[in-house]
Amino acid sequence: MALTMLNELLIEDPNPPMLLYQISKTAELDTLNYQSCFMQGVFAHFPEILFIHRTYNPVGKVLYTFLVDGPRVQLEGHLARAVYFAIPAKEDAEGLAQMFQVFKKFNPAWERVCTILVDPHFLPLPTLTMEFPAAEVLLSAFHICKFLQGKFYQLSLEQPVERVLLTSLQSTMCSATAGNLRKLYTLLSSCIPPAQLPELHSHWLLNDRIWLAHRWRSRAESSRYFQGLEVTTRVLSQFFGTTPCVEQGMTLLLRYMQQNSGDKASSSLGLSPQNNHAPLDVSPESPRVEQLVEARIQHSLNAICTGPAAQLCLGELAVVQKSVHLIGSGSEKVNIQILEDTHRVQPQPPASCSCYFNQAFHLPCRHILALLSARHQVLQPDMLPAQWTAGCAASLDNILGSKWSETLDKHLAVALLTEEVSQLLQHCSQEEFERRYSTLRELADSWIGPYEQVQL
Repeated sequence: MALTMLNELLIEDPNPPMLLYQISKTAELDTLNYQSCFMQGVFAHFPEILFIHRTYNPVGKVLYTFLVDGPRVQLEGHLARAVYFAIPAKEDAEGLAQMFQVFKKFNPAWERVCTILVDPHFLPLPTLTMEFPAAEVLLSAFHICKFLQGKFYQLSLEQPVERVLLTSLQSTMCSATAGNLRKLYTLLSSCIPPAQLPELHSHWLLNDRIWLAHRWRSRAESSRYFQGLEVTTRVLSQFFGTTPCVEQGMTLLLRYMQQNSGDKASSSLGLSPQNNHAPLDVSPESPRVEQLVEARIQHSLNAICTGPAAQLCLGELAVVQKSVHLIGSGSEKVNIQILEDTHRVQPQPPASCSCYFNQAFHLPCRHILALLSARHQVLQPDMLPAQWTAGCAASLDNILGSKWSETLDKHLAVALLTEEVSQLLQHCSQEEFERRYSTLRELADSWIGPYEQVQL
């Protein structure tokens, strides 16, 4: 009956997914592999980092959920990052090898997987290494956090100690610097009885390779990341982990995904339904549309800007065309990340950006152009200062010679340093704030002198 429900659910899907399952002699589900067209497309677009989560069922079956991870993944909606579901016959080398081989058969992009994030209890690592020989297998920050949380509760510590450890763990996970991880390691060593300390595997906190895969996130991004995975894993447990009937649990889970995740995730990527037999192109725009948008931007630059300005901006656009651009929308400002740089863009005319190029030349930089490309827009005259409009400037050499100054260069350097120091002061505990502030006060007084009041 449950398999009938599952098949009926799949018939309702406008793009029939890939579903392989095998029934045992007792008419129970033995193995299952599921991937929708959208899930396949998401993995093809973001294959670099694979996150594997396991959910246990009361009857002994285990659901493996593959999710995409990494800086490029900006998908909204619970389970929007899920790209594959699999239930192996057994959690042994043979069963898992078969599961991974089926996944690879239907996903040619598996060869581009660079990193695989797993939980601390993931025992069949040799099988994973054999099936993905080019990928590095690491413990995930989320699973380490959940592991330590569980251990804190199991140890039955005094409530104040438990509260301090949980708070420190949450703060450290959202800012996993080497210093913060070392502080948490020291705190565990002082609060946990020596006989119980080995159970926590606190040495994981000192393995910098684990945290490099997570450290690129800001504090706010880390908070959203952990919250999103917490909701995702709870949904998996709610439908699969608490339902005795495996088939019914999967039916409920897939129905939930259809009703809550698919549309929102699809719209955030700009996807449209594909032909049932054609591979899904999950890029925000198809190559033809993307080229058309970029051509329109080039035309608007040449039409509106003076020759030297267009020359500078086309160089910025070339960087956008070869880079990954991530856009998180807000009410008035948009955060743009290209390669390793992150800057704040204000799209309202006259458009501005916090990067050096825009601050120095007041021209549309690569970040503003990335925003225009993503929104299918072109440059408008009111987004450009009057001195850069067509017919106003004579030569690029004159403009560059007149615009750059050592004072402006120093001003921007000071502004960036001030912003960085401000962030460090805002995102720390009260005790750490007092220590950092007093140190900064002492440095200012010793450099400029206490005789001159310096406002921090």
